[in-house]
Amino acid sequence: MMQSFEETAEAICAECGGRCCHEAHPPLSPARLAEFRARGVPISVAEFDGYTRMKSHDDGMCIMCSGGKCRVHAFKPETCVAGPFTFEVQDHTLHLFLKHESICPLVPYLKADGDAYAAQFRIAVKSLMALVRSLPWDELEVINRIPEPDTELVAEIPLGPGGAETE
Repeated sequence: MMQSFEETAEAICAECGGRCCHEAHPPLSPARLAEFRARGVPISVAEFDGYTRMKSHDDGMCIMCSGGKCRVHAFKPETCVAGPFTFEVQDHTLHLFLKHESICPLVPYLKADGDAYAAQFRIAVKSLMALVRSLPWDELEVINRIPEPDTELVAEIPLGPGGAETE
């Protein structure tokens, strides 16, 4: 029996153990924070350091990662939903990047399966556009300064002058 993309991705991510969860500090949108509160996740999992983000343990692992699995997987931060795609915003344009295979073991699977790539790309665009729309520019500027080594630019999506345009 063939696995769905979600099942395959979950298996690959489980085997990886959460490398993308180390030193990540994903931004948290107001909507995601509200979702956390609604689901009983203590707001103490978040911190502000130029932008509202997930805290990390002393070893750098995301506070919500336990045993290589995300404790908030069903409602994880937008950038986590978008993975292995990442972003920056420059000149009213959302730049989407794909992490290299050396960082994320899901990438070879996505590159080998065009349908899976397209599905995850659509999810990433939707999730990251929602995040970008919700954050103030000063926080986006801080996020833009976070280095994203070992990525390749895969798309540029124009944003309206007041934020992202609707899809």
